[in-house]
Amino acid sequence: MDTLKYYKIEDQQRKAFEYAYALILLLILALSPGVAQQPIFANDLIANTVITAPTLKHTGERVLLNRETNPNILEEQFEQRIQTKYNGLNINSVDKGIKHIKMVKYYAGKPVRINVVEMNHKVANNYEVKPATASTWTLHHKTTLRTIAGRTNSIVAINGGFFKPQSGVPLGTLMIDGKIYTGPIYNRVAMGIFEDGYDVGRVSIEGKITGNGHTIKIDNINQPRILSSYVLAYTRDWGKYAPASPRYGVQLQIEGNKILAASANPLSIPENGYVLVGPKEVLGKLFGAQYVEAEIGMNPKWENVKHIISGGPYLVRNGNIYIDTTEEKLSAISGRNPRTAIGYTKDNDLILVAVDGREGSSIGMTLYELANLMKSLGCINAINLDGGGSTVMYVDGTIVNNPPQPGGIALSNALVIARK
Repeated sequence: MDTLKYYKIEDQQRKAFEYAYALILLLILALSPGVAQQPIFANDLIANTVITAPTLKHTGERVLLNRETNPNILEEQFEQRIQTKYNGLNINSVDKGIKHIKMVKYYAGKPVRINVVEMNHKVANNYEVKPATASTWTLHHKTTLRTIAGRTNSIVAINGGFFKPQSGVPLGTLMIDGKIYTGPIYNRVAMGIFEDGYDVGRVSIEGKITGNGHTIKIDNINQPRILSSYVLAYTRDWGKYAPASPRYGVQLQIEGNKILAASANPLSIPENGYVLVGPKEVLGKLFGAQYVEAEIGMNPKWENVKHIISGGPYLVRNGNIYIDTTEEKLSAISGRNPRTAIGYTKDNDLILVAVDGREGSSIGMTLYELANLMKSLGCINAINLDGGGSTVMYVDGTIVNNPPQPGGIALSNALVIARK
């Protein structure tokens, strides 16, 4: 009995020691950083489950992160989307992450030829989407899409925004590499192009010049005059001289925050300055100012936007068909015509579309039909670009659609997918 009693006591002591040891370990772990928030019990320590659960959780997060950034997985996902969306159609691989698809749709029993380019910028990471002008010297210029594509080392190009046929000056917002070339007209819709994606919105200009204690609104930049009351700014992108003043107007030549000259006649535009043109009763308030400061920005205030190209009207807005021709003063372009459109999907795939028209083998589209097409291609936002005789698409050295004029007419600007 004495011996048995001894072992029972020893057993109890050992068990007490084990529980005390477990509790000490529990206290150490609880006070250590990085431990899971769930309560931990002594039995959990014995079962060895404390360490494995958070480790597996973190591993899962790393796998998810790799799937979002792994170029091979991104390319595979893009390929799957394309094959599913354009099943049964002829899909041409232009380059990694860039596909060209030809299709024919029928409206009231009549055919419409459509060319589509779809691109994912994370997969096609050797390319950049950006607008391009017909000339690197002045906005008063036009040339063919093939010429623009060749000059910009582009693998894909489509015609861009509206322009003045006589001069080639873009009509609407145009920004390239953060530089505003032209301002908006009638606050028409435009696409903003960022390093990691796209956005669309109706764009307005916010400009002002301050001097002599007065702040004067600047209504636009490098655009033809719409109202005689407007104050317009012209840079060397416009040309060597500013356009004529309005009746009872004046011009101010400004460089380095200094007014160099004032005249009712066209003034030369400084290389590193600009000329303001507007009513004398407005700009006269700046006469004699020792210092002036101008600010020009855009609304919406797209932070870090690299490029902007305008068109109009909207076709798809936030996933819904939305065509605002009246608000954007574009009622004249309704009807069935050749069409050009751009948009993007929830997966950030850019979609470019050129629709042939005005011929028996392709009758063109109405804006509503075009909007339906862009939505069916998965666009969550899409806008119309210049169309009619301007519609033309270039892919890897070839004009792939059939514009009314072979090769396409001379254009003012384009949207290109250019090699970096």
